[in-house]
Amino acid sequence: MKFSTVKPIHKKGDRKNPANYRPISLLNSFSKVLEKALYNRLAEHFSTYSLLVGYQFGFRKGIATEDAILSLQMKYYMLSTLKNWLGVFCDLEKAFDSVNHATLLSKLPYYGINGKAKMLLDSYLQNRYQRIQIINSHLNTTTTSKWTKVRHGVPQGSILGPLLFLIYYINDLPRAVEHKAFPILFADDTSIILTSPNITQMQSDFNEIFMQLNKWFKLNSLSLNLDKTLFIQFTNKTTCISDIQIKYEDKQIRTVKEAKFLGLLINNNLSWKTHIECIKTKLSSACYAMRSIKPYVATNTLKMIYYSYFHSIMTYGLLFWGNCTDSQKIFRLQKKIIRIMMGKNYRVV
Repeated sequence: MKFSTVKPIHKKGDRKNPANYRPISLLNSFSKVLEKALYNRLAEHFSTYSLLVGYQFGFRKGIATEDAILSLQMKYYMLSTLKNWLGVFCDLEKAFDSVNHATLLSKLPYYGINGKAKMLLDSYLQNRYQRIQIINSHLNTTTTSKWTKVRHGVPQGSILGPLLFLIYYINDLPRAVEHKAFPILFADDTSIILTSPNITQMQSDFNEIFMQLNKWFKLNSLSLNLDKTLFIQFTNKTTCISDIQIKYEDKQIRTVKEAKFLGLLINNNLSWKTHIECIKTKLSSACYAMRSIKPYVATNTLKMIYYSYFHSIMTYGLLFWGNCTDSQKIFRLQKKIIRIMMGKNYRVV
């Protein structure tokens, strides 16, 4: 039950670069039954005593990415009268794979997990092994590495792993920054909202927050990717972007006007125009694909394709951008693909 086979799946970019692959771990099915029982007991314990911080939106029952996005939007409206506020979007390197077992286990007693319960979780994490398996479909060959002991990280693909990661990473992180900033956390996606009355104070507070974050990351065996970490200076109709230059460890933190936040592309005034244009391109491609395959497949198959490649993209985050003027472009595309799917003329309502 402690042996897993990892298959690398290509995400994007150069196929020769190992960093462009996502590891998918295949675990024993029976072990997941026991994991589910452990997960239910742990989740009930943390829920009963309200042990998880309110800043965390990931891997929690009844809470989704939309709740984290809504938190950001509400913060924007609350701070829209202020002249200086920004959002910092941190990128952690292999966060789930970097979990230190000893540090994680040392934190459990603080949440009331002692005795046999702690010994059980200790046994769950220790003496695990994994191997890498690569399948070459062109040559019809399979290459498998030797079994190697896992010394760090929570088990990928496991039921219990994400909850253990929250205990390890999230619960005490906000305490390092909440005195001067507002964190929004979804698993390892860490965003910090920072506000200040003037630019000088903003830069000073930002540097202090960043030092606290990096200190916490190093103590917990995590590392921040400074090349991919960025910040947005949010503005409204009465304010403009100020010249803020922020450096850490001789590296300048990149400032951008738009960034991807939990699947939505947000810009510096939260107008959602950028996101709408982004999904418009994807949905236009879906319309073209629907038109191409329409003569060859049944209506039920077309409906499955519609829900998979169009409806799922269109409805995600609709609560936020659906009321924008530019959203009409998306709804027109929806009418278009339905006409194609049902074989109706453009003039038919």
